Amino acid sequence: MKVVGFAVVFAGLVAAWPSGAGEMKTDEARRFIAGKLFSFHCFEGTAGTGRIHHDGSVVGVIRFGGTGPIRYVNLPPGTLRVKGDAWCAALKGVSFEPCFDLVKTDEFSFRGSVTGLGFASCTFTRRARPDFLRTSARPMVDAAAAAQRGD
Repeated sequence: MKVVGFAVVFAGLVAAWPSGAGEMKTDEARRFIAGKLFSFHCFEGTAGTGRIHHDGSVVGVIRFGGTGPIRYVNLPPGTLRVKGDAWCAALKGVSFEPCFDLVKTDEFSFRGSVTGLGFASCTFTRRARPDFLRTSARPMVDAAAAAQRGD
């Protein structure tokens, strides 16, 4: 279940955004999401904060299932990529590439779910602190505490 939660989380971070609400196409999603900081909360309690870069890499913090330690995540370029008309994730140790349905819910948020598993979704909300996460270093304790509080 952790793999599905992880996939849902970073799938949702993958892309999203036309000017109104609704399903996002791959290019719209890229413009809406890439390089921006999002907080997320998933159906089973997983939550965190992260950024998807233009090269498909991901950096952030995550707490699986809403309990346990906050973990730093830094996924390499190409982890998130377009496959046909969908955004998919190439995750080490996962034998398939989960793809995602991305729906813009307002000008700052979107919902991401694994294709075919609409109930397994995460809600992503754009954050206003562009300096919160950097790929060059692990987040400081204060950043992890802020993610835990939902700042």
